[in-house]
Amino acid sequence: MTGETRSAARTAVAAARRLVVKVGSSSLTTAGGGLDRNRLDLLVDSVARRCEAGTQLVLVSSGAIGAGLAPLALARRPKDLATQQAAASVGQLQLAHAYALSFGRYSRTVGQVLLTAHDVVRRANYRNAQRTFERLLALGAVPVVNENDTVATEEIRFGDNDRLAALVAHLVGADALVLLSDVDALYDGDPRLGGARVVREVADASDIAGVRAGGVGASGLGTGGMASKLAAARLAAGAGIPVLLAGAADADTALTEASVGTAFAPSGARLPSRRFWLGYAADPAGRLHLDSGAVAAVVESRRSLLAPGVTRAEGSFHAGDVVDLLDPTQRVVARGVVNFDATELPALIGSPSHRLPPELRREVVHADDLVPLPRL
Repeated sequence: MTGETRSAARTAVAAARRLVVKVGSSSLTTAGGGLDRNRLDLLVDSVARRCEAGTQLVLVSSGAIGAGLAPLALARRPKDLATQQAAASVGQLQLAHAYALSFGRYSRTVGQVLLTAHDVVRRANYRNAQRTFERLLALGAVPVVNENDTVATEEIRFGDNDRLAALVAHLVGADALVLLSDVDALYDGDPRLGGARVVREVADASDIAGVRAGGVGASGLGTGGMASKLAAARLAAGAGIPVLLAGAADADTALTEASVGTAFAPSGARLPSRRFWLGYAADPAGRLHLDSGAVAAVVESRRSLLAPGVTRAEGSFHAGDVVDLLDPTQRVVARGVVNFDATELPALIGSPSHRLPPELRREVVHADDLVPLPRL
């Protein structure tokens, strides 16, 4: 791919001054041998070269549970949460030590950042994480990020580090996101079965309309798979961040020319920090179902949601909580901060504002606290 034909998204990745790179478990570990130091060193070689070129880089790395298998004499990734957390507690030390040694070859300091979903769901924690990243990068360190598997429960997990990487990319104000895995690009089917077509550029939803993304890879070590990478790429692109999905074996080219893999063009404007948190990081406490007129007002006209447009409310939320807004087809079209408790809304639903008591004549969700969500 020449410079003349390189897409704007690839150009943005190659020129990014602040970059988030995510690497999956299957690219760093093996089921039988734990952490693969050679593969980790090759990744660090590519990352360090990009840093030496002047880029501030945050590395989101899976692999803690996989790295803990061999030391604990576990033959395969455990299925129960307690054993996963035990493996993570051992593997996290292995992984951090390996990164420190590997980056040390380039006189680069690394800082470990372990996050749970609460660290981005809660607004105060989100701001604290931002400040930590900013200081690490200002001091010239490479933050190495992972989900805090040793304490995260099923209820508060990110689900996979692909989504975590997309959230971190916005949290740190990254110019681009690179997702590295054991698959070299996005395909419209399983490339192992033959006949699958590679998708090189994704400009909008139509480019991935026929894509059938699978689950966990063949190694069984990760939790993401191509479906989670596609979801993470869509999340980041929808928030204005260009994304490159490529194979870990192509890390050097991905981090220099960005001429490999699949590039996702930004499909939305870069959101301010609070609006991104509201739309993509906050944990919804309930759901409001809207009629078609309210959907048009909220999504197309960017107006406040009023009580007459709400057809049904779900959940045990309170005023000030974040809720999902759904259209008549049950698709989530927006997210916002609700101004009423769940117990108050049933009496308001469908009522014209002029018929409500004065103290209840306020928006259900104000336009300033509402974020429409893109389709891509």
